[in-house]
Amino acid sequence: MRLSVIIPVYNEINTIEEILRRVRSTTHEKEILVVDDGSTDGTAEILREMEESGAPDLRVFYKESNEGKGSAVRAAIPHVTGDLVVIQDADLEYYPEEYDRMIEFFESEKADVVYGTRFLGPHRVFYFTHYLGSKFITCLCNILFNSIFSDMTTGYKMFTADILKSIPLEANGFGFDAEVSGRILRKKLRIYEVPISYAGRTYEDGKKLRWTDVFTMIYWLIRCRLTIIDIGEETLFRLSSVNKYYAIFYDRIAKLIGRRVLEIGSGAGNFTRFLMNRELVVATDCSSNHLHTIRQRFVENKRFRIHKFDASQPPSDDLKAYRLDTVVCLNVLEHIEDDAAALRNMKSLLTPGGRLILLVPSLKALYGSLDIGLEHYRRYSRKELTEKMESAGFEIERTFFFNMWGVPGWFVNSRILRRKVLPKFQLYFFTLLHPLVRLERFIKTPFGLSVIVIAKNPD
Repeated sequence: MRLSVIIPVYNEINTIEEILRRVRSTTHEKEILVVDDGSTDGTAEILREMEESGAPDLRVFYKESNEGKGSAVRAAIPHVTGDLVVIQDADLEYYPEEYDRMIEFFESEKADVVYGTRFLGPHRVFYFTHYLGSKFITCLCNILFNSIFSDMTTGYKMFTADILKSIPLEANGFGFDAEVSGRILRKKLRIYEVPISYAGRTYEDGKKLRWTDVFTMIYWLIRCRLTIIDIGEETLFRLSSVNKYYAIFYDRIAKLIGRRVLEIGSGAGNFTRFLMNRELVVATDCSSNHLHTIRQRFVENKRFRIHKFDASQPPSDDLKAYRLDTVVCLNVLEHIEDDAAALRNMKSLLTPGGRLILLVPSLKALYGSLDIGLEHYRRYSRKELTEKMESAGFEIERTFFFNMWGVPGWFVNSRILRRKVLPKFQLYFFTLLHPLVRLERFIKTPFGLSVIVIAKNPD
């Protein structure tokens, strides 16, 4: 795995050459991205000399003014070309030869993020006040996000490149460590800690962390806990607690699902788990973040495969080769602008006689802030949906509404209160209504929050 080493630098004239020598001496295939954050002590001049001497693995970016660690890291992220990214402080507190300990967890596909913890490995006996401040911030992080970090403020953090690029970072200074930790915890990624060595330095040596930075970190931890960046991802995580909703839906369609199934838009895997007793299950999504979540919950094997697939694009020959008799697509079509093309692509995945089981949001009058927050292009009427499916070449077998009882709640939240995400307490309340939702299989409901269409590929 190719490693990208990001080194934010500010007035490190005494250590910059040595830390670059140590990083270069590691055996990994790598690139080194140095960001000079407005140094005034001659560090920038040394970096220019090193560039001019011809260092193929070194790229340096210069900022006119000092804005802080977070700003420097953000400046380097768009230029990353490696598979993994590690943040390397420009001082000599951390040891690059210990990258191996962290990389092992990525090579074994155990982790999405690895932190090097200073307090479980060899470390210099150092300031008690720094230790106390680090433990306080780490404890606050664990309380807010229900985690078990031993050292959240460590300078050694390693990520897969895709994940780091997907995180919308804003903090400029040392708030970066708190913000990036809060963001990855909200995304529910696989995080590991490994012991590392630590040689803390004094303020006389040039240490820049100040006691006021504690308040900056507190601010970013609380902000990350209270704000939602990806509404769709947050909604999927919240829906994972409403297990009975998916169980009821599965009971309605279980007998229609064949032996070789592809799920379009598997998301967090909330419905995927009900399919696992089939001969073959192929989970797909167009989001790399969602695919990471799927890999956390399920293990790939000959009966379960994971693929990246965007239903708005024609499927690959690899997907068609699975000889699928069922495609399940729940709450995906409304996210696609050209839904007619997406339906044709779904049909091309099915063997002759194969079924598409499609669920979409219904009742156009309900379209509001929740739909906008979830990036829905539309809600469907039953007639409109069946006409589009017939135009795509499907033969309609059956249509019915689902979850009539959720309509009032959606209307109030989306059209009146104009919320962008469903509150957790309302989802918990919805679980109390599951007996009523179960009754829908025995009655013909005149409307529902969703409409379900069962269609066949007649070719």
